[in-house]
Amino acid sequence: MDINQLLDLTIERQASDLHLVAEHYPTLRVDGILYPLPTLSLLSKEINQQLIFSFLTEEQKENLLANKELDLGYEYNKNRFRVNVYFSRNAINASFRLVPLQIKTIEELNLPSTLANLSKPKQGLVLLTGPTGQGKSTTLASIINQINLTMAKHIITIEDPVEFIYPQGKSIISQRELGSDTHSWNMALRSVLREDPDVVYVGEIRDYDSAQSVLNVAETGHLVFSTLHTASAPETVDRFINIFPSHQQNQVRTQLASVLNAVVVQRLLPREDSAGRIPAVEFLPRNAAVSSIIRDGKPYLLDNLLQTSEGEGFIFLERYLFKLYSEGKISKETALAYAVRPKDLEKYLK
Repeated sequence: MDINQLLDLTIERQASDLHLVAEHYPTLRVDGILYPLPTLSLLSKEINQQLIFSFLTEEQKENLLANKELDLGYEYNKNRFRVNVYFSRNAINASFRLVPLQIKTIEELNLPSTLANLSKPKQGLVLLTGPTGQGKSTTLASIINQINLTMAKHIITIEDPVEFIYPQGKSIISQRELGSDTHSWNMALRSVLREDPDVVYVGEIRDYDSAQSVLNVAETGHLVFSTLHTASAPETVDRFINIFPSHQQNQVRTQLASVLNAVVVQRLLPREDSAGRIPAVEFLPRNAAVSSIIRDGKPYLLDNLLQTSEGEGFIFLERYLFKLYSEGKISKETALAYAVRPKDLEKYLK
């Protein structure tokens, strides 16, 4: 068994992830479900380390041993993987995320067509949120590639690591990877305005400094995309503001109210026909009411706005789950399991 054999299996079975964990069998995640591979050998600590070290450079090995974890992009057989290597109980493990070669359109991803409009503004901030592994990077790559193919822009991405590789289009794209292209998120974000960008993609808002930088870049007339790990649009607004110390929050509310173009919350659900997964979304675009609610520090009022403004393009997650259930695409149990506000969903189901 070698690393290439395992990566071939990942590609062949269209798995989203491959896990190499010591004292376990190699494991694939397909459509959100983990499948161990017992026909292969159990991974001892020694075998696991050999497999992982076989594709790392000497510099990467040194970084791993010094920092106890490592993020990298790895290309194999015309495919790309996002890899995280880490220590667990003094053993070296790894998780591989298969990054699709082709960047799909919003339509091909079965997402609401209104999300394609997020590529059109010349400035502002778009936050795409949801748990890990729910397709946030894929959706953002689709929106950014739409800009790439249709507009002459300078797009700068700051990623850890670089995931999707964009095709030649009308735009020019500078993809910067933490570690190999820049020493830190904060250094990359501080210098990005000197690189003449039109569009900036920040892989993740991780702390106060990155949140502040994202706001500043959006305020200076650029279109900015980034991600957070939140479950609903109101929670996203609340979480973003609470990244900042209390004495800054009034100012941040004013800034966010003026630059936030939209919040998109995304989850991937098992389909009723077992043919993979289907996205469910919540969509909060900016209008005067949204800006006023954010500025006044009352994000709890956004729930009511999401429920009552469907005609203005708003999408309430629970209503979207009900729609998927009504169309026979997901089961009632799945809808309830993924609802953030189960009581609201139950009202639609009655």
